[in-house]
Amino acid sequence: MMHRVTALLFAAVAAGCAHAPPVENGSTPGTAPAVAVPATRIIEPDTEVVAVPTPLPLPGQLKPVAPATGANDAAPAPNPDPAQRVHAANAAARLEPVTDGYVNAIQVYPWTEGALYQVYTAPGQVTDLALAPGEQLVSLSAGDTVRWKVAETASGSGSDRRPHVLVKPTAAKLVTNLVIATDRRVYHVELQSLDAAYMASVSWTYPEEELAFRRSVAAGQRAETHPAADGIRPEELHFGYRILGDRPAWRPVRAFDDGERVFIQFPPGTTEAPPLFLVGPEGEVALVNYRVRGSYYVVDRLFTVAELRLGTDNQTVVRIERRS
Repeated sequence: MMHRVTALLFAAVAAGCAHAPPVENGSTPGTAPAVAVPATRIIEPDTEVVAVPTPLPLPGQLKPVAPATGANDAAPAPNPDPAQRVHAANAAARLEPVTDGYVNAIQVYPWTEGALYQVYTAPGQVTDLALAPGEQLVSLSAGDTVRWKVAETASGSGSDRRPHVLVKPTAAKLVTNLVIATDRRVYHVELQSLDAAYMASVSWTYPEEELAFRRSVAAGQRAETHPAADGIRPEELHFGYRILGDRPAWRPVRAFDDGERVFIQFPPGTTEAPPLFLVGPEGEVALVNYRVRGSYYVVDRLFTVAELRLGTDNQTVVRIERRS
């Protein structure tokens, strides 16, 4: 019995082995066996960590950059409140007193078109607003003429006459504005009254006028050093001229000729330009042409008598005579 069971088991195992070939490397029957491919190592690039440059924050040099807008982005709507725009413009135009701007008790502001100058006053005290010498006051307008006292006066005389505007509040914590119009410019002043502290005096400098004056002085100095004419031979000059008559500041210092032209030299810094007239033998007068070269009049002809005349009433006359 035992031998029969063993024979049956052996027959079953043999039948199973003959049914299908063995599978190698996970391949399915009827396909080629898989081929092993070695893996490729990917070398990553070296990474260097660097610091991002940070700009040095200097006052007034770094400005915020507006965000970029695309072609389809709508522009930001302007501030619809006019009052806010006015307040912002006035705030930007205000000039406050500074310690470096004081000369003794005088606060000196640089005059600028459209600036709002801040002036602080106190009850019982007068603040002096000193304008430029030679400036003529045209009008004076204050916003509050009930609680503020405003008056005008002057110092000096002639070309040195200097207008002054005096302001005085009747109480503390008052605010108003003052517009001073002259023949040269307009001053916009904002007045505030404090309990005790006040500005004794305010004056202005005028950078544009000072620059123009310096340029004219430099041009005059260059003109004075420029020769009156080229090709003059000293041995041919004739200095036999007399200068007679009035003695204004512009009276010529000398006159001479080179045989063809007459040169009339004026004092350095002369600003007047009196016209030149030739006087004939019968006393007839004729205006003559001349050229200005530096501090000289150059007349392209010789004459015996000529006169420099300036003004209408009380005319100033300087006579130039040639002696033989």
